[in-house]
Amino acid sequence: MLELVTTLALVAAVLLTLLAWHRVLVVDPAPLLVLPHASGRVPLQHALSRYHPRWYAASVVFLAFDVEMLFMYPWAVVVEDLGPGAVIEMFGFLAVLLAAVAWARREGAFRWA
Repeated sequence: MLELVTTLALVAAVLLTLLAWHRVLVVDPAPLLVLPHASGRVPLQHALSRYHPRWYAASVVFLAFDVEMLFMYPWAVVVEDLGPGAVIEMFGFLAVLLAAVAWARREGAFRWA
């Protein structure tokens, strides 16, 4: 009899825990409207419609340069220990990046107007 009471108490505890987690994590079926957070001004247009599509290509080019710098900082720290092979590999990496920039220029990613 004690095992049955213990099992029922354990099952009840698990169910109550699941119910509590469900109440905490459930998505509100009526989300808030798009209103200004702290500025007090009502937006004139939707947040995703403000940018022209050409800015996305420019941001991809920026990310390419950003990732290049992420690779170059640790390389610059250990280049002396690695020797001339590391310099050749970095120039190969920069050549690939330059080819990507040339392609982006040809596609018009740098035309701002």
